[in-house]
Order: sequence, then C-alpha cells, then structure tokens
Amino acid sequence: MNNTLFIITLFSSLSIFFLISIFNSIDSSFAQRNELKPNENDIFGIKKIYPTDQDGREWFMNMSNPKNDPNVSFTFDPNLIKQNDGSWKLNKNDKIRINVNTPKNLPEWKNVEITGYVKIDSLINSTNKNIIRDIDWVSRTDRHNENLPCYGLSLHGGIYPDGTVAWKKEIWFTEGYTKEKSIPKITEPIIDRWIGWKVIVYNVNNDSAVKMESYLDNSNSNYWVKVFEMIDDGNWFANSADNTFYSANCGRSKDHIVLNSGPIITFRSDNVVLNFKNFSIREITNPS
Repeated sequence: MNNTLFIITLFSSLSIFFLISIFNSIDSSFAQRNELKPNENDIFGIKKIYPTDQDGREWFMNMSNPKNDPNVSFTFDPNLIKQNDGSWKLNKNDKIRINVNTPKNLPEWKNVEITGYVKIDSLINSTNKNIIRDIDWVSRTDRHNENLPCYGLSLHGGIYPDGTVAWKKEIWFTEGYTKEKSIPKITEPIIDRWIGWKVIVYNVNNDSAVKMESYLDNSNSNYWVKVFEMIDDGNWFANSADNTFYSANCGRSKDHIVLNSGPIITFRSDNVVLNFKNFSIREITNPS
C-alpha cells in the first residue's frame, strides 16, 4: 500500500493539525514531503528535530545501568534485565514509570524533545475490560500522589500497541484527565519490533498556548516522520463532572492549558512487557 497523507484542520479554539501516514511502504513523493532535514544527532546517534537550547539541559539514559543515575527514580520497582543487544527489558511489572528529575537549583523541564526506542515483547493479560496498554512520554509534570492531586498536572504523548497515537492532558491526579485526541492505527501493530517514539512540547502564541508534536521512527532506522501535532489554546476540557473536578481545589479551570514547566519527565508504559534503549530529554530552542 502506498503512503497516504491526510491533513485535517479543525477550526476551533483547540486547533488540531493531523498528519496521518500509513507506513507499509514509503514512496519517493511522500519521502520528499516528510523527510526531516538533519539537525545533527545526539550522543546516541539519534536525529534531533529541534536543536538544544543554548543554555538548555540535556539528559541521556545510562545504558550501562539505568538505575545508576541520581536524577532517575522508578515509581515501581522494576525487574530490569539487560539484553544481548545492549537494550534493557522490563519484565513482570504492569506499570512502569521512569522519572527523570530536575536537580536542585536548575531550571525545570519546559520546552522539551523526549526520545526513546522501544519494543513491546508481549501484552500483559488482564480480566479488566478497561485496561490500558500503551507507551507514554509524560511532560511538564511533578509527583503523582493521591495526597497531592494538584501536582499531577501533565501532558501525555502516547502510542498504543495497535499503532494508534494520541495526546491527553491531565489537570490533576486522578480525576483531571481530558478525553484523548488520537489518530487510529497510523501504522501496523508495534508488537515484537523496535520503533522510535519522540514527543515534543513547546509554548506558542506568546506563551498563551502549547503545541504538542509526535514523531515515529517506524523502521528503527533513524528515519523520523511527524505523525501528529496539535495546539491547545483552550476548550480541551477534563472529562469528570464539575463537582468531582473542582473537589481537588487546584484553582484551575476544566480546560486549563499546561503552559508551565515541571520538575519531572516520565517515560511510562502500562501492561506491556517492554524492551527499551537510548532514552533522552533535551530542552530545545523554542521554534515558534
């Protein structure tokens, strides 16, 4: 099947611009339209979409031992197994949160490019019909704790095992989620194969809105294609009822825009057996 490019613009206060690519093959005309011009590579040899800011912080995973990093914490104790190819496998844990923290006296993460390579070995079975299985890079966030619900403000850029890509907003933890904005099955299922997943977040319109971009390296070849982008400038509302939403007393509206920085970036997976490698975060020069 040839690649098909669909462009849909929704004219509303929540502006969404979708790029959908069917990755079964890449024809030359599609490649000419979508191939990313090199902007130098990071220390893992992975292409950067945007340059690191002049004074911007960078973080790269310790591939010798991901736990051996003072700025990294695992929310749930993982069973990490090193693979023959140098990657790592997360096994026997249905909820993985690799949190990259901000050291004291340094600026928090804000306009960022978050990158990693993953392979889903298998899905974790459950009797729960509402189970979520995904890969999710979480930005502009802090601790997620039921005793501190307002700290859970965040943006979630994810990809599902069936190839669906999506963004969600979290205004507080746990009843402040919006309905996700998604594009179904932009590629074949991502089970048992390596892909690169990259999400980018930066403010636009004089810091009145936030733009979210998603990129996929579908062939594990450092060939990145933008598969989704959207701008939140309002009217993207939390799903919960008013009395539930406002019970957290966070002082935020139901369509609060996440313009702030946050001390934590989280690499998250749910209900999958995951191999991973070459995670990174860079504070980028704002392209807007």
